[in-house]
Amino acid sequence: MAVPKRKQSNARTGARRSHDFKKPVQTIACSQCNQMIPPHVVCPNCGHYSRREVVAQDAD
Repeated sequence: MAVPKRKQSNARTGARRSHDFKKPVQTIACSQCNQMIPPHVVCPNCGHYSRREVVAQDAD
């Protein structure tokens, strides 16, 4: 079984981990109600997706 000959330096470890941070969630404005939603998702507020009504909303 292969075993490293030397300890990996802190700089090398940090360089490897530099891309492991959490990225912010991307959001777009709904074309009908302007609520911020993730892209490629039906709007939970108005039920529209790509300017079409996909989910009928109750008229309460």
